[in-house]
Formats: sequence, structure tokens, C-alpha cells
Amino acid sequence: MDLSVSLQDGVALLEMRRPPANHFDEALIGQIVGAAGELDDDPACRVLLLASEGKHFCAGADFGGGEFAADHVAAAERLYRRAAQLFDLRTPIVAAVQGTAVGGGLGLACAADFRVAEAATRFQANFGKLGFHAGFGLSVTLPELIGRQKATDMMLTARRVGGDEAHRIGLADRLAEPGRVRETARALALEIAAAAPLAVRSMRATLRGDLAGRVRQALDHELAEQKVHWATADSAEGIAASLARRPPTFTGN
Repeated sequence: MDLSVSLQDGVALLEMRRPPANHFDEALIGQIVGAAGELDDDPACRVLLLASEGKHFCAGADFGGGEFAADHVAAAERLYRRAAQLFDLRTPIVAAVQGTAVGGGLGLACAADFRVAEAATRFQANFGKLGFHAGFGLSVTLPELIGRQKATDMMLTARRVGGDEAHRIGLADRLAEPGRVRETARALALEIAAAAPLAVRSMRATLRGDLAGRVRQALDHELAEQKVHWATADSAEGIAASLARRPPTFTGN
């Protein structure tokens, strides 16, 4: 099973099970969307807790194998159609982020309402080092969370942001003690679940406004830019360097 689902005390745990990196594809995001959609209509579920098995939260798409290695464009088109549906959910989402949330994995974490991390957690928008435009709606969600300037810093430098800094700039909402990310995230989810569910959903909808629509527009633009970049030598070099775990050498071609 790539995804396990359990419900207890109003909190539904959705756990990705593709350790250690928990790479996603359209199938896994589809499983998350499908399970979350059913829970959206379940009055016993008040909060979704998105977590993952193993060392890392999510390393995004796997360009070294599977459908993304075979055809970047077709795989991304399918993935983004599914990803857009995450933003239609009415139930609050808490993400327990251990290890790394990198690339599309950062996008998945930012699709949640709250992120819980620890000092050792690393967040990274590494697209510039891969040679293509950021995706998974990060053009909207990241600046919404931390402001345009800090989002620009993360995207253009592709640097890693540790848990302490993430908490300081608002990317992480709670900073857990080492090894207690899941427990701290569940505690936050239980706090939300204890509030009046109709009021919680209503306030969430008011605060989000047209977020789902703006993310859909961003996904269309991001994919259009990625299609161009995936045809370049720089993108081929960035992906190859990442798979070989070496620094890339970009030429602007």
C-alpha cells in the first residue's frame, strides 16, 4: 500500500508509504485526493493529518525512474490535475514534515494549512538546480506563506531552509522536539478538531478565498514554463547532476 488511512478522535491520518524518499506520482497524489475527498464528507473527520513513513517527508517526483523519467510533460500534466484537487478540500490539513520536503514535496507540504517540523527538517525549492521552473503551485503557496521576498530567495538560490529558520519565517507553524514531529502534528490537529467543525470550515474558507482558483492558474503557467525548460540542455544537465549527486554546470542553453 502506498497510502494508509486511519481515523481516530476526529483526526484522519493519511500516511504515504514509499520510504525513504516518498517520491510521488499521479497515482499517489490521486490516492491522497481520493481518500481525503471521502473523509471530507465524513462528519467523524475534522482534520486531515498528512504524514509519511521513513526518513523523509517527500522528495517530489522521481526523475530517475517511473513515469517522470519516461515523459516529464505527460507525467506532470496528470500530476497537476490531481494536485489541483487538493485545494478543493474543505477539511483543514496538518502536515508532519520530517527529514526533507524538497521540490514538489515542498509543494505538497505547502498545500496543507499547517506544517510541523523539527530543527533537523529541511525545506528546499530546488528547481533552479534542476534547470526548470518551480511547480506544484508553489508560485502561489510559498509567497502566500512567507512573503514574496523570502519566497524569491528560496526559489532563486535553491538553498535548503532548516527547521529553525522555517519556523522563524512562517513556513513551519510548530517546531517539535527531535523525533516528535508526528506527535506534535497530531496534538495540533487535535486542537483544531476540538473546535466547532462548522465554524472551522467556514473560517478556513473565508481566509483562503480563491486560493484554489489562483493555484490552478499558477499550475497552468508553471507547466507551460516547465515544458520549455525540459527541452533545454540546462534541464538535462540539472537532472543528470542531481541523479549523480554532483554539482551541475549550466550554460544557459
